[in-house]
Amino acid sequence: AAAMALLGELWAEVPAERRIFCAVLLFSWAVYLWEAFLAHRQRRVYRKTTHVPQELGQIMDSETFEKSRLYQLDKSTFSFWSGLYSEVEGTMILLCGGIPFLWNLSGQISARAGFGPEYEIVQSLVFLLLATLFSAVTGLPWSLYNTFVIEEKHGFNQQTLGFFFKDAVKKFIVTQCILLPVTSLLLYIIKIGGDYFFIYAWLFTLVVSLVLVTIYADYIAPLFDKFIPLPEGELKQQIETMAKSIDFPLTKVYVVEGSKRSSHSNAYFYGFFKNKRIVLFDTLLEDYSALNKEPAEGEDGESEETKPKPKNKKQGCKNEEVLAVLGHELGHWKLGHTVKNIIISQMNSFLCFFLFAVLIGQKELFTAFGFYDTQPTLIGLMIIFQFIFSPYNEILSFCLTVLSRRFEFQADAFAKELGKAKDLYSALIKLNKDNLGFPVSDWIFSMWHYSHPPLLERLQALKDAKQE
Repeated sequence: AAAMALLGELWAEVPAERRIFCAVLLFSWAVYLWEAFLAHRQRRVYRKTTHVPQELGQIMDSETFEKSRLYQLDKSTFSFWSGLYSEVEGTMILLCGGIPFLWNLSGQISARAGFGPEYEIVQSLVFLLLATLFSAVTGLPWSLYNTFVIEEKHGFNQQTLGFFFKDAVKKFIVTQCILLPVTSLLLYIIKIGGDYFFIYAWLFTLVVSLVLVTIYADYIAPLFDKFIPLPEGELKQQIETMAKSIDFPLTKVYVVEGSKRSSHSNAYFYGFFKNKRIVLFDTLLEDYSALNKEPAEGEDGESEETKPKPKNKKQGCKNEEVLAVLGHELGHWKLGHTVKNIIISQMNSFLCFFLFAVLIGQKELFTAFGFYDTQPTLIGLMIIFQFIFSPYNEILSFCLTVLSRRFEFQADAFAKELGKAKDLYSALIKLNKDNLGFPVSDWIFSMWHYSHPPLLERLQALKDAKQE
């Protein structure tokens, strides 16, 4: 007790800016160590569970089980090393004054272009460009290893090296085209907003997020993947009939060529009000997946951007199973999960901007990170949102994970009410197999990380209705 009291006295004597800096570093490492501990527990499950558990005997064959075990083990090991690198890199940047160095470098570049210190927004945009470029370059080796070693080894990667780099450059350019104008307008609003700038800033980010959600699938996603309308036929008619039965205002159904990039599968819907669209990855559809098709006679299946298709077993779901998966997705809409998530997100955004307005005047926050003479707004946003709010963000993330699992069970129950229990049951098993999901997990790891309930829990919830 005496030692703790002494430590408390010594801590109180440390200048406020040093206490802030040390607290940020200590919390960052505490989070990393917690995540590493959870990952270690899960890797132990991967290593020890080498045979199909009895309760999974009817669901998974031993060959698929072993493939998924080795895939998840490789992913977990990769995640450990990439996470350690990221934590060490972030720590070195803070300890070596990387943020003020990059800010001063941005000022020098701006000055050479004829923009003095009074043009803070211009300097902020140069800083943002350099920071994202640095992040892209340092993250590139990890992304390459993940794609061309791990995903390649386990049969998921469908990209060539040329396609990968072309895609990476395109993503960077598109990101900058959105990020830089939005950031400049946000900084301008904060500058001229007066005492209530946090309200205007929040409203601006709300409008931007709604616009991006609206235009993403129509204008941004097609820059990277090919979207085609689902051809007329039985599946399209069944989707339209199901949508109509629950008053889902469906306008279009698209198939996206996800197989050009990866053999992982997905489906989603988007749009506001009476203009909803459904997007199905071709890897989800047994009848449309390019991975299931043999090259036409005289073709070798190769192009500049696409690797030869592996001759795997049939991938994807039958039409009835696709409808069951969509029944689950539409359940999220019918039960208001999408709206609830938007409301939670915006309430959190408003709270963060309000707290930012309260804290932005604290000079100690800037001096803690090496800004002794200036208090740039962008740096304030970074310090407060990324570092000061990190404990709150961890708690919020966990709460949203718990809520997401609850929503997933409810969406499954909705599909069950549509009479899709049997087909959703088989679809979940197929998707787990196609994506090499490992159905056994450590309970703490699962509780902290899984936004979707474990496979066995979902199947058990569907089992009674399936048997009826």
